[in-house]
Amino acid sequence: MRKKFCIVVAGFVLLLAALPVAAHHAFAAEFDVDKPVKVHGTVTKIEMVNPHAWIYVDVKDGEGNVVNWRFELGAPNALIRLGWKKDTVPAGTVVDITGFRAKSGLPVANGRSVTLPDGRSLFSGGSAPEK
Repeated sequence: MRKKFCIVVAGFVLLLAALPVAAHHAFAAEFDVDKPVKVHGTVTKIEMVNPHAWIYVDVKDGEGNVVNWRFELGAPNALIRLGWKKDTVPAGTVVDITGFRAKSGLPVANGRSVTLPDGRSLFSGGSAPEK
């Protein structure tokens, strides 16, 4: 009986250990490679958090309304290796961002590149496939 209990407990612990792996998603689970997007707007904030950094951009739509877009970037560690710092793109910077739109249709996308006012283009380190 004790042996059976230990096996059940060990199995439960292994299942719990596997949950973080299942929580991470593939690009295709959330984003659509057939829906590229390019926006021009003003950065409102950057979150350098794991597992993905996020950049938020206020973009005016065709009617002049401001929509806050959210772009998933690569992991903070990957961005640092690509030359990013927390202050690389400060709030208030006007940028062009390319990426792939979320399947949900919300103003969310997986970022591909961020072009700064001086013309420099920063790779987002994201998970989008080569197209």
